[in-house]
Amino acid sequence: MLNSERERVSSGCSHRFEIHLHLVWVTKYRRKALMGEVGLRVRELIRQVCQQQQVTILKGHVSKDHVHLFVSIPPQVTISRLVQGLKGKTAYKLLQEFPHLRKKFWGRHIWARGYFCCSSGNVTDEIVMQYIENQNHEGEDADFKVEGED
Repeated sequence: MLNSERERVSSGCSHRFEIHLHLVWVTKYRRKALMGEVGLRVRELIRQVCQQQQVTILKGHVSKDHVHLFVSIPPQVTISRLVQGLKGKTAYKLLQEFPHLRKKFWGRHIWARGYFCCSSGNVTDEIVMQYIENQNHEGEDADFKVEGED
């Protein structure tokens, strides 16, 4: 393993992992509310939630009406729980601390339902399939080979 790879791959007691995700979620009705102090507070709250869940923020951006996060998560963290924590804690705290947001977002909902998530890695699906294909195995099942099969 090269030094640059070793620095990028995280590890625990008995495992190594590299799980990178791009997450995006938007404000309800795409209202432009994440500016100034509100935007700074969103960033601070996101950092707190990520730190609590041992999630590393690789890159982030708070826009006026949406948030982009590129994170590295440990294997025990599920994506849905992470996003639930991020959206839930930020909404709760923002509505408490910024009364003007309660007029824009009624019903305790700052964020629209759902989110976008895609994984990121160093290799593409095609490279993985090509690697598996080139393992010098012969057999009937071309897409799922077993080593030593004649």
